[in-house]
Amino acid sequence: MSTDKPKVATASLAGCFGCHMSILDIDDRILQLIDLVDFDKSPVDDIKEFTGRCAVGLIEGGCCNEENVRVLQDFRKHCDVLISLGECAICGGIPAMRNNVPLKECFDEAYRNGPSVHNPSGEYPSDPEIPLLLNKVYPCHEVVKMDYHLQGCPPPADTIWAALTALLTDKPVELPYELIKYD
Repeated sequence: MSTDKPKVATASLAGCFGCHMSILDIDDRILQLIDLVDFDKSPVDDIKEFTGRCAVGLIEGGCCNEENVRVLQDFRKHCDVLISLGECAICGGIPAMRNNVPLKECFDEAYRNGPSVHNPSGEYPSDPEIPLLLNKVYPCHEVVKMDYHLQGCPPPADTIWAALTALLTDKPVELPYELIKYD
């Protein structure tokens, strides 16, 4: 089934999924969005792999492991426009709080010395299915070129709606003060 509608893809990397909740917060405008686009790879429709070229990719969360990097690079390859959605994607957010602690100390606290840890062998998890952690959490623009950044934790639904509909209708992305103020 082929349509002429542009495709939108979304992904959640190292974050809390709050930005995806904000996408869903556009309320009944979701019906207008469905008239405008087809969702491709996204938790919104549970499509796991890209089915073709996407007009817009929305990325929430930063890169904390090798899998996040691979997903982000795949989005850059498949999306014409890539948007960092929220503070975790733009600056690392809460996950980046570990950036000031050596990785070994993080592992020791999580798997050996934490107050609720019971690990008599003292081993770290080493299953090949677990992606390797990076030395720090990287914002998306430090891994691939990002075209837009929508700030907020999460960005308001109205801001996402305004940016997305402008991009999909070939209009300039103009976000008035009311959509980007946080006071």
